[in-house]
Amino acid sequence: MGYVTGDDRRQPCLLPPVIDDHIEPDAPVRVIDVFVDGLDFLALGFERAAPASTGRPGYDPRDLLKLYIYGYVNEVRSSRRLERECKRNVEVMWLVGRLAPDHKTIADFRRDNGAAIVGACRAFVLFCREQGLFTAVLVSIDGSKVRAAASTLRVLDQSRIAEEAQKIDAAVASYLAELDQADAVDHGDGCQATTQVLAALRERRAELNRLAAHLDKDDRRLVVEGELDARPMGYRRGGKPPSYNVQIAVDADTGIVIHHDVTDEVNDLRMLHPMAVATRDLLGRDTLKVVADTGYSNGNAAAACEADGIVACVPAIRSVNNRGDGDQFDRSRFRYDPEHDQYTCPAGRTMHRKGPVNRNSLYYVSRDCSGCELKPRCTQAEVRWVSRHQHEDALERMTKRVADEPALMRRRRCSAEHPFGTMKRMMAGRFLTRGFRGTRAEMALTVLAFNMIRSINLRAQPS
Repeated sequence: MGYVTGDDRRQPCLLPPVIDDHIEPDAPVRVIDVFVDGLDFLALGFERAAPASTGRPGYDPRDLLKLYIYGYVNEVRSSRRLERECKRNVEVMWLVGRLAPDHKTIADFRRDNGAAIVGACRAFVLFCREQGLFTAVLVSIDGSKVRAAASTLRVLDQSRIAEEAQKIDAAVASYLAELDQADAVDHGDGCQATTQVLAALRERRAELNRLAAHLDKDDRRLVVEGELDARPMGYRRGGKPPSYNVQIAVDADTGIVIHHDVTDEVNDLRMLHPMAVATRDLLGRDTLKVVADTGYSNGNAAAACEADGIVACVPAIRSVNNRGDGDQFDRSRFRYDPEHDQYTCPAGRTMHRKGPVNRNSLYYVSRDCSGCELKPRCTQAEVRWVSRHQHEDALERMTKRVADEPALMRRRRCSAEHPFGTMKRMMAGRFLTRGFRGTRAEMALTVLAFNMIRSINLRAQPS
């Protein structure tokens, strides 16, 4: 018995098959086509959303957006790889009408339409809500570090900048001395080459001056040469790689990413309130319930969320009792009296507030601890001090919500960490573009691709 054989490659076809016949009726590429055709490109701000009346015709931005979304859905992000897909991938040929733009045209579209691509991502979120795919009863907020395009070797501090600048100054002085010597003997051979080297050294010296000024202006210790928006961050041995802190707000029931942002914050402490407010405004609500992990525990954020009608559920970070051998009284043993704004120590003595707010905290001190039988278990200093956050009440209410409903943290973990794991795999763990403009456009395409896959899967689930 023989094998199943295909058609002869040289066999002509009088009636070639329609390309649409090669695309499955429920293929994701059809969803991409319908969604992009329904967008208002003028309102979103895409360049060339309306064709020019003169000059050479350009590519329709709708076709290029379809190409990019298809690429990110299928983990093909490089403009050169997308160029190749246009010539060999049947689904791409169907999607863009057998157009084959070059890689520079494809890359320029992503570079020049970053804000509009972010708007398209938000439009898909609102479309999913209109279709009833999510209700956002509870929103999970989480952050993760994503590697920047710049290398770890491009991370500089003031000492490295000063060291390289000193070497350049010495080299410039040496070349100038050579030029003076050549002028003295009236010998001009090699002067042109020396002048070119001097120009390159001076250009590099000016770049080092700009990097040093950037460090002074932003009050940072480190700067990433070639990608000033990135910052060394993350958790690894050795030097921390240049990265961005990507924030997402996810519907806890469906896993759809409602809002996202790319920031240069090295941690999540200041991100709870801005992420919650942006998500609430996107959904057009007056209030919103959000949950996050301890990395977002911040008294100022807790108070700001309450003022804006956001119900935040975040477990608070409490310092470890390291007094003495760890057996001395910690702050929880001291009772606060909000009416008189004072504490009572375990021995029953009153501790009064002293001084104004200092680094978001208030401090209370006992006037006299002498003769107290519990002093050896309380402090080794002359008197005992206790600190209290200026928004301690809001912080305690935020923590109590988690204690009253322990399942919130499990729902947060199941809903927020899965999208990050999937999207970072789709991105191969790092950005291809540089700077906020490029990385925000790239992240918007990744989130849009993830949400599109997620919505298709939700629709496919049996009711």
